[in-house]
Amino acid sequence: MSDNIISYIEMCTREGASLQRGMNFKLGGKHSVILMSLRPNAPYQDRVEEEGTVLIYEGHDQPKAAPSLNPKQLNQLAHLPSGKLTQNGKFFDAAQAFKKGASPEQVRVYEKIRDGIWSYNGMFHLVDAWIELDHQRKVFKFKLIAVSDEFEDLPTAISFEHRRRIIPTKVKLEVWKRDEGRCTKCGSSDELHFDHILPFAKGGTSLTSANVQLLCARHNIQKSDKIE
Repeated sequence: MSDNIISYIEMCTREGASLQRGMNFKLGGKHSVILMSLRPNAPYQDRVEEEGTVLIYEGHDQPKAAPSLNPKQLNQLAHLPSGKLTQNGKFFDAAQAFKKGASPEQVRVYEKIRDGIWSYNGMFHLVDAWIELDHQRKVFKFKLIAVSDEFEDLPTAISFEHRRRIIPTKVKLEVWKRDEGRCTKCGSSDELHFDHILPFAKGGTSLTSANVQLLCARHNIQKSDKIE
């Protein structure tokens, strides 16, 4: 479920892989995984747009080949010296294939909100990619749309009203600090979830911490059962 709080170990166990890279194309042959961060010290310039429904994800740098080379001054690559595609290249080709009529690549997105704490931001569709100049070097940008569970398998891009809106990082951090990393109902620190007090369907918002709280899995399910 999107907005679940998860540890790095739990994340790797769920995906069946050691997620050392931020970009992981076709894990297990089914879906892809990317790791994002919007923290001030994040290594890449990811951003969220269109009322929280769109993620613009920055491609990844070349590995540091020598102490004298700064990866932030080098072009991001689509191909390795061997000719094989980098992760940038694989995601880029998938986005171009979608624009030519292929089904969108499904991408699970996890966000690092603080050391040791990650949030599952849900499933996204990769719908576009391009290369742009950033301080005289070329970087990849990828556009991903947050989709609701019932629309994950759609072969085309979904309309705006059917998109899912992710909770802003600032709000998540405010809620985590305010609720002291514990369920507001029972004080549990296990299986936590960022919960909308008033759901979207009833006019709720994710843009303020006043409408978001931490709930454990048990109390989140109990609340869902009571919503009519």
